[in-house]
Amino acid sequence: MTGNSAEADGIAGNPPAGMFKLVWGVVATALSVLCTAVLGPMAAIAAMAGRIDILSALSRAWARFIIGVCGVRVEIEGLENLAGLDSCVLVSNHQSFFDIFAAIAFIPREVRFLAKRELLQIPVIGYALRNSEHIIIDRQAGGRTIRKALDVIALRRLIVVFAEGHRFSDNRVHEFNDGAAWLAIRTGVPCVPVAFSGTAAFFPRGAKVVVPGGRMRMALGKPIAVAELKVSDRSALTRQLEEAVRALFVPQVPQG
Repeated sequence: MTGNSAEADGIAGNPPAGMFKLVWGVVATALSVLCTAVLGPMAAIAAMAGRIDILSALSRAWARFIIGVCGVRVEIEGLENLAGLDSCVLVSNHQSFFDIFAAIAFIPREVRFLAKRELLQIPVIGYALRNSEHIIIDRQAGGRTIRKALDVIALRRLIVVFAEGHRFSDNRVHEFNDGAAWLAIRTGVPCVPVAFSGTAAFFPRGAKVVVPGGRMRMALGKPIAVAELKVSDRSALTRQLEEAVRALFVPQVPQG
């Protein structure tokens, strides 16, 4: 890493064009699905056995493999903003699945996600989510969600929250929900704004095949303390986080 940035190169320096790029995209997508099919059951078994260390290693290997085989280059800025934090809530926008892969692969700490209950219905992956340190949103059981978050924080994990609610692929930062702010205030840990840029260009929402050789950017901002805030302040904190992410976001990341 040099200064505030780092670059993680995929398997190719310059993206190919035309038919070769199309074939690469199809093969890379197929290999990514195969990798998920192989590592998914292994992750579920690790979760069943309570081996969260193995589950974490499998997750990082899975994310790095997909980024590598797809030839995605990840520019990273602001990792120094995590220094000195025992835990935090990473609050970000969301453009594509590659945001998840980059967070797992390149944030040099253990990250856990605030996930929707619907994901529990995915075979194997849902089991691994339920039986690991990830936090499942349950609006009917807010106390249980907070207790799980406090357990995760006690282990010095970083909690990733995609504050827009779902993926948007129009190269804009959309209005944030207040769940991340509520979680941070209730648990007392600072928020760190994170902006993912560029991933919509090579794998937008609804895409079936990745466009390989893309470039993305993951930028982390300065921590925002919440120790003096109350739950009633969550709307103001949400707007502050939204503006911080918008300031870090780059609408057009050069591809190729």
